Amino acid sequence: MARRLGNQLDQIKRVQAMTQSLTSPIQGTCDSRFTAVRDAFAANFATGEEIGAAVAVTLNGRPVVDLWTGHADPARSRPWQQDTLVTVYSTTKGMTAICAHRLVDQGLLDLDAPVTRYWPEFAQAGKQDVPVHLLLSHRVGLPTVSNPLPPEAIYNWDAMTAALAAQAPLWQPGSRHGYHALTYGWLVGEVVRRVSGKRIGAFFRDEVAQPLGLDFHIGLAPGHDDRIAEMVAVDPSSAGAQEQEKLRQAKIESMEQTLRQAQGTIQIAPGDHNTEAWRRAEIPAANGHSDAQSLARVYGALACGGSVDGVHVLSPEAIARATVEQASGPDAQLPISTRYALGFWLSQPAAPLGPNPNAFGHPGAGGSVGFADLDAGLGFGYVMNQMKVGLLVEGTGRRLIDAVYACLS
Repeated sequence: MARRLGNQLDQIKRVQAMTQSLTSPIQGTCDSRFTAVRDAFAANFATGEEIGAAVAVTLNGRPVVDLWTGHADPARSRPWQQDTLVTVYSTTKGMTAICAHRLVDQGLLDLDAPVTRYWPEFAQAGKQDVPVHLLLSHRVGLPTVSNPLPPEAIYNWDAMTAALAAQAPLWQPGSRHGYHALTYGWLVGEVVRRVSGKRIGAFFRDEVAQPLGLDFHIGLAPGHDDRIAEMVAVDPSSAGAQEQEKLRQAKIESMEQTLRQAQGTIQIAPGDHNTEAWRRAEIPAANGHSDAQSLARVYGALACGGSVDGVHVLSPEAIARATVEQASGPDAQLPISTRYALGFWLSQPAAPLGPNPNAFGHPGAGGSVGFADLDAGLGFGYVMNQMKVGLLVEGTGRRLIDAVYACLS
């Protein structure tokens, strides 16, 4: 790890001279201790791998990095602003998990109870004894539905939850783990709705986002549309991909095939993530909209025992319970190994969230990521609109994380 951090700093120094070519200046604040993060952020743009992006870090509850630059559209006509929001895909899953664990903290939800205690219709197809915790750990065996659904079904909450309630598991619940790319959100979100009486977007807003001052939304109101960055698909001809174009093209094909497999019959049409229908819907596994600062703040609160600035998110006991490993190894839905806790991804050799063992969070397709490091008291958030190759935290996000820990070492 020390060697990799040293190499990271050497790479940053080599590209510092290139950062003068940035068309947009880096804006925001950066503690002097974390200048290497600013340099890594600039380097990501200097190499042509970003259009617009933001990165934020909190340490012991205090913001130490809050940077943004670039553009909110591929035409580079709209500058990325401090309040720019962007789709963070599966990074949303961590927020959905927080909602469920908050209900546990409140004594309203029992993770060991059968799902049917809260959602009676879920008993169909032999699922009457399935416990709630299997929904959070990608082990319930419902990564998709067998009967094809119309594309617009992903925007219809009742249609998706009814289809999942009727669906037979693809494997014996609890016997294996496989990424529930989209269904995770409806499964956990419906339990939150049945227990709290609120849709998950409203529950997250009232219980977490507003008290913490987060600009994170699951279901975006029309008044925010002018702040949204347009997502841009993976571009194999970008400057950062030219040297290994054939290899990267193979990865792109693999990623697309993998996502289709993981989603099964539930597909997101190309370009949907930039539509009004996508923004308005509540798809709590995939369509959260956020800035980097909000991710760093919420995970920073968890890294500090569950509270920050007098705002309580989760108890230390809930965090400890939520971050216990539930499954690890080859994934039934993805061509990689994964390591799941209760709603969060845990560090693993192929996808470390820094060097410390007690880190947890969630990445999103294309590169976004938010995580907490309990050992360092650190919260991290990174968002962007130029999607990257791969399914794990790598490339631009990896450089930023490595730079953070180089500053701490």
